[in-house]
Amino acid sequence: MSTRRIRGAAVTAALAAAVTACSAPGDGGPGDGTSAGSVVIGVASEPDTLSPLLGYGKDGNSKIFDGLLARDADLKLRPALAAALPEVTDGGRTYTYTLRDGVEFSDGEPLTAADVVYTYRTVLDAKTNNTFKSELDAVEEVRAEGDDQVVFTLKYPYAPFAARTVLPIVPEHLAGRQNPNTGSFNTKPVGTGPYVLSKWSKGEKLTFKANPRYWGGAPKVRSFTMAIVADDNVRATRLRSGDLDGAVLPPNLAATFKNDDGKRTYQARSYDFRAVTLPTAHKVTGDRAIRRALDAAVDREAMVDRILDGAGRPAYGPLPVDDPAFSKSVERAHDLGRARKILDEAGWKPGEGGIRAKDGRRASFTLLYPSGDKVRQDHALAYASDAKKAGIDVRVESATWEVIEPRMKDTAVLAGFGSTGDPDFGLYTLLHSSLAGDGFNNMARYDNPAVDRALDNGRRSQDPDERRSAYDKVQRALVQDPGYTFLTHIDHLYVLADHWDGLGTQLEPHEHGFASGPWWNIEDWQPKK
Repeated sequence: MSTRRIRGAAVTAALAAAVTACSAPGDGGPGDGTSAGSVVIGVASEPDTLSPLLGYGKDGNSKIFDGLLARDADLKLRPALAAALPEVTDGGRTYTYTLRDGVEFSDGEPLTAADVVYTYRTVLDAKTNNTFKSELDAVEEVRAEGDDQVVFTLKYPYAPFAARTVLPIVPEHLAGRQNPNTGSFNTKPVGTGPYVLSKWSKGEKLTFKANPRYWGGAPKVRSFTMAIVADDNVRATRLRSGDLDGAVLPPNLAATFKNDDGKRTYQARSYDFRAVTLPTAHKVTGDRAIRRALDAAVDREAMVDRILDGAGRPAYGPLPVDDPAFSKSVERAHDLGRARKILDEAGWKPGEGGIRAKDGRRASFTLLYPSGDKVRQDHALAYASDAKKAGIDVRVESATWEVIEPRMKDTAVLAGFGSTGDPDFGLYTLLHSSLAGDGFNNMARYDNPAVDRALDNGRRSQDPDERRSAYDKVQRALVQDPGYTFLTHIDHLYVLADHWDGLGTQLEPHEHGFASGPWWNIEDWQPKK
């Protein structure tokens, strides 16, 4: 899960949004046509904030902002606001960046090193309400040397630190005058990126127009709109009618456009996994035998085939099977017999209706999933079906995130996570006990000292072999002491009208829609000739 949350909506509300999101010419609607350089994309959710200080765009690809560095199509780091990759000295404890000449914010004010320092110091300030401070734990100090140089001093050598500097930079002259948690900058941002926000109709759409001051040159797509359509079926209907130029869709709906010559489907591999959180505070999900039995009972291959139509892979842990740090030894088959044996040995005996019980307590718990998310609903129902065969009663319920969040402490949730770039980026926030209950970090409140030590070693070591060993220990420990039931890694599917050249996908994180997707480089698209 993340701070950018998918909010459930009734079909009627989504249909109402379909009417209001149809834009008049000049407002970034599909009626403008590609000749006018406009694109309308249908996505399932909108950000809670557009401020990087609170987490927006922290992993790169924000269209409003730039980081010191950015990633290319292959996720290799490249200079953005920095003129070059950083100079690394002092055994990996000092990173020095020199800023690109002539960069301006969209309001005309020049970018300086002071803006970079302000951004990082504010993010790290305990008073700033974000949940990603731990990602910059290595930073001891950030300072400016003149107007064009920024120096980071680290507490310890942190091998993937450069990748953390894709964090977008905000203007101190505006954001610095406001409370970062409540100021107007959260909804009226100013950045250095290729686009500026021209309008945000909450729950309906966000419209962006090309930034005439963009240091990278004028984009050919002069405006684009992200239409917020929570319901998958409504997004598909609007795309089919021509009301949308593109949309993110689940596999079953993306497949309906297979023979549409005017549309093209893009399939992106991802680190995005679906998992069931198993809170330790709950009397049933907190029992290790229950967690181990569920891990053995779940049929991951069937989920990939039947729910994802093959557009994904089984998830044996938080890292996908093709990640270089994935431990092949943790691959395991669906084994209902093993699940039953684990429960028998732990004293969970079959009772009424085949549901097990121990010391008078039934093996039963509630599993929540966000309303309107068909893929999560299908995962939840399949999980409950598999669990019942082992004698565990899982009661599936849908709810909005406003309802789910207060219950996450002691109620299981069908959640989504996954970060690209380095094993530390996804595993630390998912599993480290110091982050238990910190927003969507460590939702299961997992607490395993051996895992904590391995995560700390992986974060602090610069030796590749030591780091691989640390993450191997983490993955092995999760098999013996699972805090989550990992289900599938899903591919992301997008269908777009075939009007532009230059589209492609990156290897994507859990977060997709606004940044990830074929529009990750929309500023580089060219009209088809």
